[in-house]
Amino acid sequence: MLYPLKLQSPLKDYIWGSTRLKNEFSKETDLSIVAESWELACHKAGTNIIENGEYQGQLLSSFFAKEGKNAIGTKAAAIDYFPLLIKLIDAHDNLSVQVHPDDAYAQLTEGEPGKTEMWYIVDAEPDAKLIYGFKNKISREEFEKRITDNTLLEVCNQEPVKKGDVFFINSGTLHAIGKGILIAEIQQNSNTTYRVYDYGRIGKDGKPRDLHIAKALTVTNLDVPTHKTGAIAAIDTLSDYKMKVLAQCDLFTVIHFDLAGNCSLCADETSFHSILVLDGEICLNCASDSMILQKGDSIFIPANMQDYRINGTGEFILTTL
Repeated sequence: MLYPLKLQSPLKDYIWGSTRLKNEFSKETDLSIVAESWELACHKAGTNIIENGEYQGQLLSSFFAKEGKNAIGTKAAAIDYFPLLIKLIDAHDNLSVQVHPDDAYAQLTEGEPGKTEMWYIVDAEPDAKLIYGFKNKISREEFEKRITDNTLLEVCNQEPVKKGDVFFINSGTLHAIGKGILIAEIQQNSNTTYRVYDYGRIGKDGKPRDLHIAKALTVTNLDVPTHKTGAIAAIDTLSDYKMKVLAQCDLFTVIHFDLAGNCSLCADETSFHSILVLDGEICLNCASDSMILQKGDSIFIPANMQDYRINGTGEFILTTL
């Protein structure tokens, strides 16, 4: 019988990270800094390890290979690869200005899907900003010249952010997470990134980090982003919880919960649920199991597990297809 899986996250020590994910989100590691924690991952660059039950100690990718549609649902089973990657990202410094390709270009050049993603701002320092597209539409010639002249930031749209903000980043959108921002990122299962500008930083090898100018010039959308940012709608506000849809598209649906009591949920045969706890302590109860979840915990609810309940006081996001 399938059951909720508690996941151990692959951790990435990119140079712009810090110790916050270790200290506040209980990510145990010998790494000195943690930039990213991959909360739901089945990718060649990292996959979760199952921490509980019959499959304890096994890779999530192995579990998917064995259980197939029973675990991931009919929607994901219709795709040739597990479709999502979910991360916590701690930007102690500015990330590179970058862009991700769409599916067609990425499959042709990189052999994996493109990357459309959404960001939920878990926390942000005062005056924190991120880059979201251009201020105004520019030509490809100007884009290339500003990269060469190191004046690209002058034409980038810099958005002030605060806790609770939401950004939808279509593939082809120039973007960068700014320093002092903690983000939950839900994205297509791809690790393809084309850096355009990196503040002249030196990598761990003592050399400037690679840029990918030619590819970025090909895939970047030079129009001003038009996709609506912010939560789509509040679905429900009850005495026990507030629930709002952060993103809903062909690739994923993401729902945010502020819980102070109980809520009932259902994972049917069409899709799994992913639960990522952002704050507090909650208890998950289903027919086969009960577990206490704390800030930083990530749970995979197999498809067709049907009804389950979450109670307690806390904040979490639910992702499904």
